[in-house]
Amino acid sequence: MSPSADVLVIGAGIVGAACAHELGEAGAQVELIDEAAPGGGATAAGMGHLVVIDEPAAEFALTRWSMQRWQRLQAQLPDRAKYYGCGTLWIASDEEEWQEAQSKAERMRTAGLECELVEPAQLARLEPQLRTGLRGALRVPGDAVVYAPLVTRWLIGRSKVHRARVARVRSRNQAVSVELADGSELKARTVVIAAGLESRRLAPAGSPLPLRARKGHLVITDRHPGLVRHQLVELGYIKNAHGQAQESVAFNVQPRPTGQLLIGSSRQFDEESTRIDARMLARVVKRAIEFLPALAGTSALRAWTGLRAATPDGMPILGSHPRHPGIHVACGHEGLGITTALGSAALVAAGIRGTPPPFEARPYAWERFDE
Repeated sequence: MSPSADVLVIGAGIVGAACAHELGEAGAQVELIDEAAPGGGATAAGMGHLVVIDEPAAEFALTRWSMQRWQRLQAQLPDRAKYYGCGTLWIASDEEEWQEAQSKAERMRTAGLECELVEPAQLARLEPQLRTGLRGALRVPGDAVVYAPLVTRWLIGRSKVHRARVARVRSRNQAVSVELADGSELKARTVVIAAGLESRRLAPAGSPLPLRARKGHLVITDRHPGLVRHQLVELGYIKNAHGQAQESVAFNVQPRPTGQLLIGSSRQFDEESTRIDARMLARVVKRAIEFLPALAGTSALRAWTGLRAATPDGMPILGSHPRHPGIHVACGHEGLGITTALGSAALVAAGIRGTPPPFEARPYAWERFDE
């Protein structure tokens, strides 16, 4: 059986689409496989934020590099992708969080990133609807928001999309075969598994991917143009996002170009049902109103959930299988898949092409979990 493409990418979410785009731009013949429509799943369920996370160092490198690529790419994106450079305000509630804001500012400035420490009076001018008594904020003007499902379809571009359910991936000598649920096979020299939680089922026997589901709830309001101007995130968000607590909630409100507000965020480990949990949803809304009392006067139009794929150390798994070099993976991004899609794709593509990585690859290597 002759190869159907140079590279088969499994998963048409934003990470898989970015991998297909990166490899296709480099001249590879790429086929993208997914049983669902491009841009569905976790991509459609996410907030669409593009944000630099300054620690740990590996996440800083990946998000910073990815943001630089997003900023260069924005002029090429279709208008409907709604790239919105609203920036982020990291909110400090007390003196301890203010110290963390100062540390974040120092790390970002050392890396050459624009940021600004905001005292309470200035914070009230920037976001007058925030509650009083906050200690301040760190403003990062380069952060943005994007409509991820449409960007995903745009990134796929010239890639051929094969809509089918993948049964398994097998490594055979110098080639890799992908067995579809209907019994047919596709063959390539290289396969990239970028299917979120579904990647667990596709990994080679004896090399399980240590991915756990982290369920999140989101709510979108009716239109209130100007009510919120920046993406607002409490500084406790990072601790909650990467902590090991079974459940957590953090304040995160994002303005959309439509004037609507997207309200998050929650995390529940190992909960793989997509049903709305009324108790968790109530916690999300309550936390948001604590920081932004004006939200109590808005109407919720829709609420939904998404399932993120998380790793034990919070870093995605990017690169080749240690014993099957034709199999590569790009998964485990948790809540940062949209931000880091372009950097993840560049790192995976460099490994496939045998070129130097754009940044240090070891923190994301499959080997760290392959005993």
